[in-house]
Amino acid sequence: MDNNKSGIQLSVKDVDRIVEMAWEDRTPFDAIQMQFGLSEKNVIDLMRKEMKQSSFKMWRERVQGRSTKHSKLQSETITRFKSNLQRHITLNKISKRS
Repeated sequence: MDNNKSGIQLSVKDVDRIVEMAWEDRTPFDAIQMQFGLSEKNVIDLMRKEMKQSSFKMWRERVQGRSTKHSKLQSETITRFKSNLQRHITLNKISKRS
């Protein structure tokens, strides 16, 4: 299903996941680009298409300039703890624990 201006084929499941990731405060646009090949502009276009206008405006106000959504704005001194027991996620796929 081609449902974005980037020309990338996305399934309904992919679109749902992208919208979910875009709403998450700690998921940067770079992660969406790495997993789905959509730039920040493509994600904004997709969100505009998939959401009601009022919800889209609220989302844009929330993410605009937010350092956690833009990797370039994140402080290099802040590091996040990740437990060794946490499942490893690679390209939107969760690997099984060994």
